[in-house]
Amino acid sequence: MKSPSLIASFRFAFAGIAYAFRTQRNLRVHLGVMLAVVVVGFVLRLSPEQWAILALASGLVFQAELMNTALEAVVDRVSPEFHALAKAAKDCAAGAVFLTALCAVIVGLLVLGPPLIGALTAWLARA
Repeated sequence: MKSPSLIASFRFAFAGIAYAFRTQRNLRVHLGVMLAVVVVGFVLRLSPEQWAILALASGLVFQAELMNTALEAVVDRVSPEFHALAKAAKDCAAGAVFLTALCAVIVGLLVLGPPLIGALTAWLARA
């Protein structure tokens, strides 16, 4: 089998992201949270290092969600009927997304918390 062109590879990747976005509610939730973090980050004027940390955390959450979606599709294809191992695979993949998202929340609090507290303190001092 001939490998696809680089452009075709990018098309496949974007098709996968679009599929997950259309079919996975949690991916859309993660995107909404990420957009809120971006807005807060701009308001707080985060440093490039802080942006890098948040980008990595967000990217890991999206990567985990996409892998979960892929695994669910494969499991549904090979095991359309209920099977305990199919359930275990899907549950473990969902657990991986949950733990990744939980870690991203902790990272977000560590990065955004101090400047948010500082901004709130300054605002209250002026009021």
